[in-house]
Order: sequence, then structure tokens, then C-alpha cells
Amino acid sequence: MGHKLPDFPWDALAPFGATAKLHPSGAIDLSVGTPVDPTPEFIQKELIAAANSPSYPVTMGTPELRNSLADWSKENLGVQGDFGVLPLIGSKEFVAWLPTFLTSKSVLYPEVAYPTYLVGAILAKAEATPVEISAASWPKADLAWVNSPSNPTGRVHSEIELRGAIDWARKTGGVVVSDECYLEFGNSVKPTSILQYTDGDNRNVLAVHSLSKRSNLAGYRAAFVVGDPELITQILEVRKHAGMMVSLPVQKAMIAALSDRDHVAQQRDRYNARKAKLIPALSAAGFTIDFSDAGLYLWATRNEDCWNSVAWLAEIGIIATPGIFYGKNGDQHIRIAMTATDSQIAEAAARIFAAVEA
Repeated sequence: MGHKLPDFPWDALAPFGATAKLHPSGAIDLSVGTPVDPTPEFIQKELIAAANSPSYPVTMGTPELRNSLADWSKENLGVQGDFGVLPLIGSKEFVAWLPTFLTSKSVLYPEVAYPTYLVGAILAKAEATPVEISAASWPKADLAWVNSPSNPTGRVHSEIELRGAIDWARKTGGVVVSDECYLEFGNSVKPTSILQYTDGDNRNVLAVHSLSKRSNLAGYRAAFVVGDPELITQILEVRKHAGMMVSLPVQKAMIAALSDRDHVAQQRDRYNARKAKLIPALSAAGFTIDFSDAGLYLWATRNEDCWNSVAWLAEIGIIATPGIFYGKNGDQHIRIAMTATDSQIAEAAARIFAAVEA
């Protein structure tokens, strides 16, 4: 490997987790964004019904799943023109391996970003460059990542910003990939897909979606990519050789999940209600909430070193993520996940208020 992988960031958080666990009522973990709400029963039933699955699954997905993905993409992403779809074993593996699939030598990723964009570039032995949101300043590269709504900030790209990324792809010949895993979790802003702005020309443009959060399927490892059909064919060929197949029971569950909007709206409302519960407490403690317009996180700052904010919360039994995990520009922020039960969120708010009043 040409470059050493970064240290696994969550290991550095372990001592603060140990402090939080000393709280008399136990720790409330708002760091790792792993879903805690139930997988909808109608999705579970489809998985169970397909449990007798002795044959190898199809890498490209069953015809039923491909049709489901295509129909959902037209209806929810606004995609037009010629496009392809491909199921994935969760979105993280795709983010980590896409530069390798495409033999990318240079990769751009947001200055404050999900760490796996950088990891993927390192695995591919590619040059990795953090860039601003506006594509006007981007250098030429083989691959550029866009993330809207952002993890960790919850920021939503504007139409101008997304069209700018498309223009960059047109002018440079680079591939732009939009990570849109939280697209359906708008709050004060309604997110839109990059595919809505290609005007039917999807060359060199891909969008990645996950069912982990929108349907509470993180344990199923269910995601998909939509966009340039030639790129998707190229990626499919690699995945066929590498045995990267989504299991048939999961494919059946994906079809069920994509057929229903109500459970997604319910989950979005849960996350937004949890944000509304925590924001007043954090504000009382001197935190400012930046962005957080969509998704399932609050991006908060007290204009201090992020580790000091993490330590303060750990003393009252709350675990949050330091913003430095997402790049040096996050060094004064913390990310607070809404992936805790309603009662735990209420308890976290009460602990913060109590600490402020003490």
C-alpha cells in the first residue's frame, strides 16, 4: 500500500466513552450514527420469506430489484435520460473501493467529510485532495466526491453548487459522485439529487444511496448506485469478478423498503423531533448549531477545541464525536447523532440543562 491508512478514529474516542460510562445513570452514546429504531416489520417479513436462498445471487440484482431501483430513482431523484442502477453491499464498501474500481489516480473530497472518502483514495494509491464546496476552485482530477446532505454537518448543496460539480465533470472529464444517503431526511431545507440537474445527460455522474438510515437497514447492508450506465457497467464487471453480491433475501427486502414512503417519513420525523429536543439544551450550554439542515446529526460548536467539548459532555455521561475526525476544519465542532431512543435524547437534554444550572 503506497500510503498508510489513518488510525481508526473511534479508538481515540474510547477514553471519553469510559468516562461517560461512569455516570450513575450510564452513558448515552450520541457518537456513532448506528440506527436504534426498529426495522419495519413489513421489510423483515420479506427477508424471512426469502430465507431459503441456496443459489448465488445475481451481482447486478434481480430484474425486479433493478426495476424497483429505476422507478424509485425516477420518482425521487428526478433522473432522466439513459441511466443504470446497481445494488451495493452497503454504501461504505462502495465509497471505499470506487477509486480502485475506476483506477483513479487523483481524488477530490470535501474539506469536512466522511473519512472513508480519503480511505478509498489511499486504498487506490491515488492522490487525495480536500476541496471547498464550490467546484469553481477544483483542480482537474479523475474522481470528485460530493456529499449532500453532508455527514457530518447536515449542510445541503444548492442547485448552483450541484450544477457546478456537473460542469466540472463536463469540462475535465472527471467523474463526480454524489453521496446522497441522507437525501430523504430534510428538515429546514429539502435536499435534491445531483441527477435532477444533469438535464438527461448522465455521463460521468453517479449518485449513491443507502437504505441503512432511511429504512433502518444498517444490519442488512443494502445500498445502490444510480447514474452513468457505462460507468455502472464498468463497476459491475469488477464486482462480478470480486464476488461483491447482495444476498437475495436482502434484495427482496430492498424492494419492499423502496415501495413505501410512510416509514421513511416517520423516521425523518423522529430524527427531527430529537433535534428539536436537544437544540435548546445545547444552546443553553453555549453551543451554536451550524448547518444541520438535514440528515440525522447536529453540528455544534462552542468555539473551543473539539476535544474540550467532547470531554465536557463525557463528564455528564454523553458521548459525542469530535469534528476533527472529519478534517482539520472541523477541529472546533462536535457531531451529535440522533441515533438514540426518544427517552435517551430526553435524558441527554436534561443532563445538559442540569449541568448548566449547577
